[in-house]
Formats: sequence, structure tokens, C-alpha cells
Amino acid sequence: MEYIIGIDLGTSGTKTVLFDRQGTPVASATQEYPLYQPENGWAEQDPRDWWNAAAQTLAQVIAKSRVDPKDIGAVGLSGQMHGLVMLDKEGNVLRRSIIWCDQRSGKQCEEITEKVGREKLIHITANPALTGFTAAKLLWVRENQPQLYARCAHVLLPKDYVRYMLTGQFATEVSDASGMQLLDVPNRCWSQELLGLLDIDPALLAKVYESPEITGTVTKAAGALTGLAPGTPVVGGAGDNAAAAVGTGVVADGKAFTTLGTSGVVFAHTDKLAIDPKGRVHTFCCAVPGAWHVMGVTQGAGLSLKWFRDNFCSPEMVAAQGLGIDPYVLLDRQAARSPIGCQKLLYLPYLMGERTPHLDPDCRGVFFGLSAIHQRQDLLRAVMEGVVYSQRDSMEVLREMGIHPQEMLACGGGASPLWRQMLADVYGCPVQTVQSKEGPALGAAILAAVGAGLYPSVQEACQALIKVNEPQNPAPENAREYEKYYQVYRSLYPAMKESFRQLANL
Repeated sequence: MEYIIGIDLGTSGTKTVLFDRQGTPVASATQEYPLYQPENGWAEQDPRDWWNAAAQTLAQVIAKSRVDPKDIGAVGLSGQMHGLVMLDKEGNVLRRSIIWCDQRSGKQCEEITEKVGREKLIHITANPALTGFTAAKLLWVRENQPQLYARCAHVLLPKDYVRYMLTGQFATEVSDASGMQLLDVPNRCWSQELLGLLDIDPALLAKVYESPEITGTVTKAAGALTGLAPGTPVVGGAGDNAAAAVGTGVVADGKAFTTLGTSGVVFAHTDKLAIDPKGRVHTFCCAVPGAWHVMGVTQGAGLSLKWFRDNFCSPEMVAAQGLGIDPYVLLDRQAARSPIGCQKLLYLPYLMGERTPHLDPDCRGVFFGLSAIHQRQDLLRAVMEGVVYSQRDSMEVLREMGIHPQEMLACGGGASPLWRQMLADVYGCPVQTVQSKEGPALGAAILAAVGAGLYPSVQEACQALIKVNEPQNPAPENAREYEKYYQVYRSLYPAMKESFRQLANL
């Protein structure tokens, strides 16, 4: 048992990585698949594409590494959360999965809140009803496709469909199940009360495990397709952010990470259950047995920078192509030409509405303070600073809840050196990166290593396998300057809230 595998099922593609027992990548493979948007605001994917991608990338990494499959101790799974996978009694896919970013279920969220009560719903699931979560999607299918719903025998999450195809077992684990809005998050089990209130048959749901527990073993048929040895254990794994937490070592109190991907996430570990009664942040079970995580979400983090790049940075895009470098390197250089505060210019990153802390689908992006003095680099830096201020909003909610991270990791494609320094200055704490770039795939593999008995606990596995780079420390003079602008930033949303609503209703 010298090797472990992590499979990370993302929205754009699946990445499978084979690691040795020291956590060093030996071989990796990625396969992309399509996203379907049959109507505005809808988002679907075909679960069979996920399985094909997982099977093919597994076969590729085993072939490339020339590892004896019998030396692979276990497989761990990470995946995009909240997606609704519906199977009939024979295990066949009934419809394309309605995935995490689909927005069609607003009416069903209102129905859930009405039937359960907002306070009780947050007490049980630790979160308000949101369109992203699985329960509302399931109710949408029941209301709009009743004949299909009547044929449904199993409801799974995206990575758990891959598990079913590998093992033949219907299983999930607590971190991903937390995002279905059917789990009793404090007690880490399905809520029979909630299922009763929503008239959902408990038999539809899979057995719930802790993340490092073995949930099944690879079948002979799956082994023939993937190259895995039949009988190889498959552990629970984790939802994408919970797996990223393991992959960055955020598995103990006082640790947190910030992701600057398409969306932005501030994720903090807590050994003591903490729920925001206002529902501004998510509380989920984490991949460490008996612990939880609290997570604030900015909808348009890296998306804001990509939007600006694609629409206003053609010279940098052309220059980067000629130099053979990432265009974001040139964007960093441009943004660094503008001073802190961007000559009194602020940006609100609400291109897709906002979750934390506003829970407002109607708010939209704003440049505030624009004047004739401003140049393109000022707008570019304002976008980056605005995203950091939105992440600070999440940190402030965590602090209200008694969660005070002392160590902050940064991850995600957008976490450039300039952006990390902004985070350190605005948060007022050091920001580090991990040496490994594998993120959720490494987290899934670490959970597999614990399940296979290579390490006694998730914390000890992380301590052995994860190495961090030198921190970027906050500069006090920068922090003081940012604080002035952050206080103005905080005042803008309340002042514009009603205007956002009016605009949405035009």
C-alpha cells in the first residue's frame, strides 16, 4: 500500500492524481466535460460524463505511473457540491444533474422556509434555504417533472455517483451531505423531522459516513474499466471546499483558508459547532470527524477580475501570449502601479448578486468614486481590492461568531502575490500558501490514506504530508490605509440596497 489516489470532480472537469505515501504526485490526468444551460439561470451536467471522466483519468494515471494496482491502498473522492443526481431502482440516471449554480428553485426555497420555518431550518441544517442546495432542486423536479420523480429510487451527489459506479454502494459523507439541506448538521445524520415536513422518502437518501471512513470497495466491473484492483477501498472523501481544507492543512482550530477562484471563499475550521442565526455564512460538517467548518462565500471574486480582463485588458492578453506567460502576471504589474485606495476608487464585486453577508440576489457590481483622474490600472486595482474587502466581510462574520483564525492559507488560481499581500494587510494576519498545487485532489487522497490505515488521523496525516511556503506578513502602514477604505466600502451596500431592488424590478 505505497500509493493513494485522489479524484477531484469539478464543474469544468475531473482531475485524478496518484500520490505516493509521502503525498508527492506521481501521475495526474484531467478530462473536461460540457455544462448545459437549457434556460437562463439553469445549469446541468450529465452524471455519465463524470463517470467517464473518472474512469478514463484513473486508467491514464495508472498506465502512466506503471504502478502495480495492488499497491494502491485506497481511493478518495472530492467533488462539486449540491448537484442533484437521480437514479431509478436499477441505478440508471433519470435526468441530467441540476448542479450547484442552478438558480431555478427560488419558489421551492420559499416553500421550504414556509413549511419548516426559517429559524427551525437554520437550527437543523445550520443554513437558510438557498437555490444552490439540493433539497430545493429535488422539490423542483417533484413539482415540474412528477412522472420522473415517481421513478426515482436514489438521490446522490456528484462525487457519490462516481462512488456508486466504482463500488456499487449508495453512500455519501457528512461534509457533502451538509450542503443538501436535508442533514441534521449538529448531529451529523439525516433529519427525519425535516424529511417528514418536506414529504421526502428517507429511502431515497444514501447512508452517511465520516469522510475518512471506507464506504465500499472497487467492483470487478469497475476495475476492468479503470485499471484499479478489485477490492481497493474507496473512502467517503469530501465536498470540494472541505477537501481543499484537508489539502491545505486547515484541520484544527485557529486555521482558515481563503480561495480566490471564480467565487471567493473564507473557510475556517472549528471543533465547536457555530451557527450564524442570520444565515450569512454556511456551517457544514467538515472532513475531520466530530468537527465543523464555517464558510463565507463571495459570488464574484475571481470572476470579477476575469470579467475585467476579458473586456478591458486586450493589450495585456496579446502581450502575455507573445511572452508565453499568464496574462494575470501582467495584470498584477499593472495593478501595482496604482496606490492603495486606487486614488479614491472603490469596487463592489456583486456581478452575480451576493451571498455573504448580504444574501441578496439583486445587488450588482459598482465602481464608486470614478473621476477623470482614474486610469485603467486604478480600475484594475479597485477590482482586486473590492474582492478582498468582500472576503473581509466574511471574516467579520466569523469573528462575530467567536471564530478567530490565527493562520490563513491562500489557494485558488487567483491567489497572486499582490492579491495575497492585500489579503494579509486587510485581514491583519500572515497569509501562506502550501507547496503542493493539487488542492482538493490531495485532500481526497489524504482522507484515503487515513482510511487505508497509513495514518491514524486526518490531523496527523496533514502534519506529515503538507508543507507550507514562507508567509506574507501584513504591513502595518498598508493595513491602516486599507482600513479607511474598507469602512467606506461597508457603508455602500446599505445605502444602495433599495436602489438595487428597484433596478431588478424594472
